[in-house]
Amino acid sequence: MNTILRQVFTAVLFSIMISITMVGITLALFLGDDWSSVLAYKIGEIPFLLVVIIVPLSAGLIVGIVTGVYWRQRLHRIEKQMDEIIKGQKLTTDDETYKELDNIQNYLEQIQEKIRLQTENAQRLATERANEREKSLQEIVVQERNRLARELHDSVSQQLFAASMMMSAINESNPPKDAGMKKQLLMVEKMIHQSQLEMRALLLHLRPVALKGKSLQEGVQELLVELTQKVPMDIDWKVEPFTVDKGVEDQLFRILQESVSNTLRHADATSFHVMLIERDDTVILRTVDNGIGFDIEKVKTGSYGMQNMRERAYEVGGVFKVISLPNEGTRLEVKVPNLKKEDEAID
Repeated sequence: MNTILRQVFTAVLFSIMISITMVGITLALFLGDDWSSVLAYKIGEIPFLLVVIIVPLSAGLIVGIVTGVYWRQRLHRIEKQMDEIIKGQKLTTDDETYKELDNIQNYLEQIQEKIRLQTENAQRLATERANEREKSLQEIVVQERNRLARELHDSVSQQLFAASMMMSAINESNPPKDAGMKKQLLMVEKMIHQSQLEMRALLLHLRPVALKGKSLQEGVQELLVELTQKVPMDIDWKVEPFTVDKGVEDQLFRILQESVSNTLRHADATSFHVMLIERDDTVILRTVDNGIGFDIEKVKTGSYGMQNMRERAYEVGGVFKVISLPNEGTRLEVKVPNLKKEDEAID
């Protein structure tokens, strides 16, 4: 039952009780007299008892509607502000103030401030952990990863490229006449091509392990430029300048790495678009491909990469969202509040 109906029902019920009381009092006053005269008495053309019943009911109905509308407006305002808190938006203040809701308004502001402080602390901790990881990263580990990446690139990757070129030449210049053999050679060529993409995704995980002194924008552009040189895919991006905490930069960059790796390994896409912008003190990272897509419900619980990206976004107080349908491509979006500007303004 909504607010207006509840208020109307209460007011009408109360009016009925008043009407019954008034009728009882009226009849009690005429106790011992001829009640027929009371029943026959009229106000204008309306019987007296009917007036006694109708007037309170009408008044109750009007009062119920007015109070229902009154409280529905105020509850709607509270619902709107709760929705703003859930979405991470700033609380809006109306020109009209309701004294009845002052305490609730104060509580909502305290809740929002507490959430903001928790998000700020989470980002600060992420920044501290990122700095500690960079300081504690041993040079021998970096050299070993680079050595593995270099050897894989110089040996396995080059051999896969040579095998791919040879298979392409065979299938184009001298294809076998046997249809079954031709189909098998095409399958081999496709498998080699997929192995190349897997190798590039592996090298992507091995080499750019961190931003290493670069800004988030510089790291993203360097990564995407390298991809355009090595991957047969239409890649474009929109990257805008802004500043954000180091911990947030590190997590967003790693989410992008994971997204690129998933696209290379699973999407079978021909185009890949990246957007990194800031709107309304919120950093937005979005990747879109036109690949084969997948069923969100089936992948949600079983994908380590998807869970890893979601946890990275949550770690800095962000929101992680993936939209994908089979044969419709995949769209990944991360939104993280940028609290650094607010801290600078306070300082």
